[in-house]
Amino acid sequence: MNIITAESTKDSIEELVQDIKQQISNFDAKIVLFFASAKFDPDKIAEKMQDAFGDALVFGCMTAGEVVSGQMLKNSLVAMAFNSEVIGNIKIEVVENIKDESGTKGVDKAFAAFENHFKMPMQALDFDKYVGIVLIDGLSSAEERIMDRVGDLTNVLFVGGSTGDDLKFEKTYVYANGKAYTNAALLCLIEPKVNFGLIKTQSFCTLPQKLVATKVNEAERRVIEFNNKPAVVAYAEAVGSTVEEASNHFMDKPVGLMVDDDPYVRSPQQIQGNDMIFYCNVLEGMELALLESQDIIGDTKKAIEEKQKEMGSISAIINFHCILRTLELEKKGLTDNYGKVFSDIPTIGFSTYGEEYIGHINQTSTMLAFE
Repeated sequence: MNIITAESTKDSIEELVQDIKQQISNFDAKIVLFFASAKFDPDKIAEKMQDAFGDALVFGCMTAGEVVSGQMLKNSLVAMAFNSEVIGNIKIEVVENIKDESGTKGVDKAFAAFENHFKMPMQALDFDKYVGIVLIDGLSSAEERIMDRVGDLTNVLFVGGSTGDDLKFEKTYVYANGKAYTNAALLCLIEPKVNFGLIKTQSFCTLPQKLVATKVNEAERRVIEFNNKPAVVAYAEAVGSTVEEASNHFMDKPVGLMVDDDPYVRSPQQIQGNDMIFYCNVLEGMELALLESQDIIGDTKKAIEEKQKEMGSISAIINFHCILRTLELEKKGLTDNYGKVFSDIPTIGFSTYGEEYIGHINQTSTMLAFE
């Protein structure tokens, strides 16, 4: 085994980390990636996990729920260890103060460090041989800015998730170098020794109704008008509901930016007056299609099976899974069924406040699969 997973729901950080360490004890880990509930003190969990695997590169983030092979968990820590048979070369950089406009300068510095480490210009890297992971503060509203800059600087695909805090919406963290960072993004560039692939599934069908964002406050992710009407009025009309009950449809009828018949989901978060606040940016003039939720479990199974056929085999999956999908699965009593989709493949993941895949999206499962 070149990739193994571990999970623990122990209450104290000492017992928790010891439990994880024991499960990975007879394994020569080159990197350890972990996702931990907001229940655990961020500074301590970062320090203790680094101490436990001192010779490995240890990094991760805070979550809104965890995923591990066969299970969806809460109040846990899940980890995945890779040895040098899988990971050829890797470099991690932390970009701080991302809420400031100057945060993108940190991306430039990170990429300069990547170039120095890999001895190659970022634009020259072969996107079939390198892949990036990004973990970014899910309360920063900076995801679009950071991902836009990443896209400007490289053709290598960076995938990942916006960190959570168990739906408290207070403060969230990324972990690296034995430290916890808030208002930060963790960028990780990997040169794997095995093939890898990306899986994106959003489990929606497109409805005929269209909503054009005619008045927007982009900085606040606030849509003031759709189709030249108050946003909530136009949305309620589209879903066939009263204004008062419009928010009940957010989970199962979000909207999507269509790219080659593929929806890039924009999920409404809340209503303020007649305005609608979204989990990610809606630009003025953007035409959005109304979407309707489909079978998450069937869709996910199908997407993984198709990728397995394409790749030949999958030895591990990292799953960045939107919290809104988790809430929908909870509402329908399907979390166990979802966990079982990953029973046969070593998997870790977490419930995110948004997913990073060619930009920042919502209500999606974005997965990195290794051969």
